[in-house]
Amino acid sequence: MTELPVPGTAHEPDPTLAQLRGDCVRMAPHWVVPAVALPAPVPPSHIHGVVVPAASARLVDAMSEYGD
Repeated sequence: MTELPVPGTAHEPDPTLAQLRGDCVRMAPHWVVPAVALPAPVPPSHIHGVVVPAASARLVDAMSEYGD
């Protein structure tokens, strides 16, 4: 069976940092991400149906002792 050479596997010299930076500069316009509107914050009065077990509430309440 004959093995064909794989393109790009020849002994190519490693690119220099300047070449890599140049490649990035040329590609940068292709990577522009459109601005996405952030969702508006939800006021606490609109949050309903959240149930926290008593043990978890005590744990979170006790965490303030370790802050600041």
